[in-house]
Amino acid sequence: MHHQVFAGRDAFADAAELIERFGDSADIEAAMRARRSRDLGNFIHFCRWREAARMIRLLGADEVGGLRH
Repeated sequence: MHHQVFAGRDAFADAAELIERFGDSADIEAAMRARRSRDLGNFIHFCRWREAARMIRLLGADEVGGLRH
C-alpha cells in the first residue's frame, strides 16, 4: 500500500486554488508549473507544485485509502 504524506496546509491551498481556476485540468496545470520550475532550477517551487498535483489527485480520488487518524 502506498501512503501519501503532505507537509502542510499550503499544498491544500494551492490545490484548491488550481481546482477553482482550472477545474478538471488542475492537475495538468500543477504538473506544468512543476516542470517549468524544475527547468528554471527552482527546486523549491518544483516541490511545491508536485505536492499540489498529488493533493489534487488525492482530492479527486473516488476511493479512500491509507491510514485515518
